Amino acid sequence: MTTTGSERQQRQIMDAQEMQRSLSRIAHEILEKNRGVGDLVLVGIHTRGVILSQRLGDNIQRFEGSRAPLAELDINLYRDDLQARESPRVRPTKFPVDVQGKNVVLVDDVLFTGRTIRAALDALSDLGRPRQVQLAILVDRGHRELPIRADYVGKNVPTSLNEEVKVRLSETDGSEDVIIVNLGRQIK
Repeated sequence: MTTTGSERQQRQIMDAQEMQRSLSRIAHEILEKNRGVGDLVLVGIHTRGVILSQRLGDNIQRFEGSRAPLAELDINLYRDDLQARESPRVRPTKFPVDVQGKNVVLVDDVLFTGRTIRAALDALSDLGRPRQVQLAILVDRGHRELPIRADYVGKNVPTSLNEEVKVRLSETDGSEDVIIVNLGRQIK
């Protein structure tokens, strides 16, 4: 899908079915690597990572017959670009389970520079010491600034710096797809 005119150019890279298929595959991979849900905790990074972690949890429950605990992590106060932003919107961090000694899977929608994940690791370290931290991402777009790599990836999508990857979820956006938007600016 490409739009022109006053709207920015955009193209769809995943539809709802491709997203569900990717999440189903990632759930299988998480179960295989962790040998079930025994010591597993899924931690969604606000906002879309929380929704994706819930969907992964639903898939895991369907495949395994039991559910991994879900947690929500707000990283806004841990971001390294906080000074450049007005006032951060702080959302609740919900941890119904202790992460000490657990296999934690951080879940987010898009992996870009790695700074969001660095902030999530900082926030997570304040909550305990997991045995292992893994990363599940729906879309990896490249352009890392930090040495961070996902353990589970729905789709690798090479992008340019003048593009933005948007994951749209029915719960937050009213539609279900992943698009790339050309921002129309040149980045050096």
